Amino acid sequence: MVLSRFWLVIFISSIVFIVVSLFTGNSYTIDFVLNGKKDEPILISEKYINQLPVFIKDSIEKSADKTFILNNIKTDLDTTYVYSSKTVKIFSGVQKSDGLLPTCKSTLLDLIIPLIAYLAFFCGLMELLIISGASGKLAEVLSPVFVKVFPSIPKNHPSISYMTLNFAANFLGLDSAATPFGLKAMESLQELNPEKEKASDAQIMFMCLHASGLTLIATSIIGYRAAANASNPADVMLPCIITSFIGTIAAFLIVGIKQKINFKSASLVVALISLIAAIIGLLMYVNHLDLIGKNYFTANLSALILIAIIAFTLIFSFIKEKKFADANTTVFDSFVVGANNGVKTGVVIFPYVLGMLVAISLFRNSGLFEIISNWIAFIFSNMGVNKQITDALPVALLRPFSSAGSRGFLIDSMNTFGADSMTGRLSSIFQCSAESTFYVIAVYFGSVNIKNTRYALPTMLLVDLICVITAIFVASWFF
Repeated sequence: MVLSRFWLVIFISSIVFIVVSLFTGNSYTIDFVLNGKKDEPILISEKYINQLPVFIKDSIEKSADKTFILNNIKTDLDTTYVYSSKTVKIFSGVQKSDGLLPTCKSTLLDLIIPLIAYLAFFCGLMELLIISGASGKLAEVLSPVFVKVFPSIPKNHPSISYMTLNFAANFLGLDSAATPFGLKAMESLQELNPEKEKASDAQIMFMCLHASGLTLIATSIIGYRAAANASNPADVMLPCIITSFIGTIAAFLIVGIKQKINFKSASLVVALISLIAAIIGLLMYVNHLDLIGKNYFTANLSALILIAIIAFTLIFSFIKEKKFADANTTVFDSFVVGANNGVKTGVVIFPYVLGMLVAISLFRNSGLFEIISNWIAFIFSNMGVNKQITDALPVALLRPFSSAGSRGFLIDSMNTFGADSMTGRLSSIFQCSAESTFYVIAVYFGSVNIKNTRYALPTMLLVDLICVITAIFVASWFF
């Protein structure tokens, strides 16, 4: 219900703002909102050539392609005059994101089709883990901890192994693997859900822990920083881990208090201490490496573990081939069945993702997001907050809505202020410290047709806020 109303508010307010901007003269055309593409110049006016200043008119007439660029400074926006059909079109600024129609197309081609491919492959592997009995053994080992965190889940339930693999994939920065495992977890939890259109306590706890984004190897962030010529691309790794870990603990405590979980359980305490010890141990190991060693370690650890999971699944399935024969199937046929289920899941979540991304496209292109972010930055600057921090806030503000959008702001901040600046580093931590809340809710709850998400959305947004505040303190401490 909350998500539906928020979606409507975003849509309606953006459309109203677009129409008002057109009729008040603040926008010359709104075609870019429908058909424009990201980073394309925006048409701001159209004049007859005789209405232009003489030096611009002469420059256009002398130009071979009848085009004149007034300003060619990379740090500023160009103003371009293009003569065509007796008029001169004036372009200035660039579009923040794809328009509505290109967003529909790119959602299918660039997001859903690759996602369906990932789902097909990893759901195929999950089917092998189920039939071979590997998932059952994993659930049996982890049940003492999970039944404390998820009291409504029976001991040794298959959802435990799915959630474990999802958390592990997130922990290692394996987004392509985390989503299929997470969707399988949601499907498995839905089987236990007595009210099929209403999120269960277990689903909310899982979603909030997943969205808190605990990450050990921020592979993509390190890659962006390396591309931006950072002196040490991996220097934000420890701040990212600390921020995301605090976000995860906050999510667990907030939801746990709401669900009246027993925090004094010995198994929970042991599990938490073990996790902290593992993180500290890995950090100590990485910290003693030189720059090349850190880059090599972060570039290969996640990939090696993913390959190890795939190899283990196939080898274990081969060893337990008799179980497949007892189920009247083969290892390959089981993989195909699981992959087919993954494709169906991808088709189911497509409308949910499309609706959310189109709303975000309108929100950004309408100019509303920019106004809101500017006002927030203005308020913070008047409170005495460092300008380097306020310059990074657009990444934090857009992160809950769109990973791609916030990534664009991240790259822009590093290009503008420098990858080794406080702004560039803080932007990197913002990008790494949490998931795209609205996208995650649309995908995960949409996959099992849950309409009422209860308190999941406000809790996840609160965790996002905690991550933002933590990131600012951690970045100020480290840099």
